[in-house]
Amino acid sequence: MSTVHVQTKINAPVDRVWETVMDPGKLKDWVTIHRAVADVSSNPLRKGSTMEQVLHLRGVSFHVHWTLVDINPPSHAEWEGQGPAHSRARIRYELSPSSDGETVFEYINEFTPPGGKLGTFASRLVVGTASEREANHSLARLKALLEGS
Repeated sequence: MSTVHVQTKINAPVDRVWETVMDPGKLKDWVTIHRAVADVSSNPLRKGSTMEQVLHLRGVSFHVHWTLVDINPPSHAEWEGQGPAHSRARIRYELSPSSDGETVFEYINEFTPPGGKLGTFASRLVVGTASEREANHSLARLKALLEGS
C-alpha cells in the first residue's frame, strides 16, 4: 500500500471549502489528474453515494468507482475506490478551522495496486513521487480557486 498525506491552509471558511470539495462537478476545477465524472448517485452526497471518475496519471487514463463510506459534514469524508485490475484506494478529506480563521484541509490517499507486494513495488517504480506531487498541485489549485487568485 502507498500512502500520500498532504495538507494546506486555505483562507476561506470550512463550510465553503467543504461545499467545493464535496461537489463532484467541481473536481475539474481543482483535481489535477481528474478528467471526467459520471453517474453521481445523489446530490447532495451522503453515506453510500457513488460516482464514476476518470483519472489520468503518467500518460494513462483509468476509471475508478467511488463510494462515500463515511461523512461528517463539514469536517470529514472518506471515499473507497475500485480501480482497474482490482486496485483499490481510500481517500480521506479532513477539514478543520485554524486559530487564524483559515481552514486546514488534509488529503490522505491510501492506494493498493493490483499484484500484492510485487504490484506495490512496481507502482513505486512507475509512479514514483507523481502521486504526492499531483496531490500538492491539486491542493494548490483548490487554494487558488477558493482564495480567488
